[in-house]
This record gives sequence, C-alpha cells and structure tokens, in this order.
Amino acid sequence: MRITLNEEVLKDNNTAAAHNREHFINSKTLVINLMSSPGAGKTTLLESTIQALASRYRIGVIEGDLATERDADRIRALGVHAVQINTHGGCHLDARMVAKTLPEFHLDDLDILFIENVGNLVCPSGYDLGQHHKVAVLSVPEGNDKIPKYTTMFMRTELVLLNKIDLLPYLDFSVEEAIKDLEAIQPKSSLITLSARTSEGMEQWFEWIDNAFQAMQDHQS
Repeated sequence: MRITLNEEVLKDNNTAAAHNREHFINSKTLVINLMSSPGAGKTTLLESTIQALASRYRIGVIEGDLATERDADRIRALGVHAVQINTHGGCHLDARMVAKTLPEFHLDDLDILFIENVGNLVCPSGYDLGQHHKVAVLSVPEGNDKIPKYTTMFMRTELVLLNKIDLLPYLDFSVEEAIKDLEAIQPKSSLITLSARTSEGMEQWFEWIDNAFQAMQDHQS
C-alpha cells in the first residue's frame, strides 16, 4: 500500500512538473533548481550570482523554506522579484507548489528563474519541478562524507558546486576525494569549486549558466 501511495504522489507531481516545463519552454525561461543541506550557502550564492549577472539576464527567484521570508527578503534587497514558499514542516518543494507561484511572475520577461529548494539532502532530489537543470550545492564544512552517504541527491544532479573553499586551509576536506566520490556515483556530473563569499571560482559557475542559457535558446529556436 505504501508503494502505491508513493507512486500516486509522484504521478501527480510529475503531471504538474510537465505543465510547469511547458510554461518554461514557451517563455524561453531557463530554470535552475538549487538543492543542498541547510547552511551550505545557497542564498549567498544566489546573491553573488545576481549581482554579477543582473546586467546580462532578467532574473527571478523562488525561495523554499519551512518558515519565514528571510531569504526572499535578501533577494528582494537586490531588486529581484522573489516569491517565498513556506512548507510549514515539509522537507522539499514539489511541482504543484511551484505552479502556484508562477502567476506571480511574468515569465516572458524573465531569462532565468532560480528555485532555491528547502535545505535537505534527501527529499528534494526525488521531485521534478519542471526545471531544466538540477544543481547541488555542497560546502567544505560539511565534510567529505556527504556525497557517498547521500547518493540519491548526487546521482540526480548534473552539477555540484563545492562552496566555501576559502575555508579549505582550516578544515580537513579533500577536493580530490570529493571529485572521485562524485565520479563513482555520477560520472556525467561536474564539480566546480568556488566561494560565494570571496568570489573565487565564481566565473566558472557563471560560464556554466551562460552555456546552459545558450543551449536552451538553441534547442528552442
């Protein structure tokens, strides 16, 4: 009975995700689903990304959290439209939640929509939101055990951003080990090392976004 229930829940989610994807395709809006554990630095990463790319792209943000609008307020302070979704205990966003926010955006006027998912390394990976890309953010203070322990998350992402590399001199973290663990779980994924706080490595992330946006435009033209 439990298996049947899960299948029905995912079926409803996937139907909603397909509708979301149709909206994103029609508006030619690149949608990136950012996932991580709490405190990995997704919001700081978004702030730095917006500040660097706002002159080139029209950006919107959906913020997912259990409670408060603190992260959305940080994004709004940069002049970007952000819609907050509070899950009130839920450990992830689903496609129906995202669908309810879309009327609050003018998708035709957006180039990129970032979805900052709820901080959790388990639940968000299993839910299609209609996005073009899933990106996982991992931070140096979390240690080297996250990739091998939370394999489902890293199997379902095509890019891992290793954040807070400015802390590498002070913590026992091996970038080489993280790369090897990721290759063993998902050889098609890539890992970019960066620091959203110091901007080190951010240009490679921006280049990835540029390439993803151009690929979407080429595919839909």
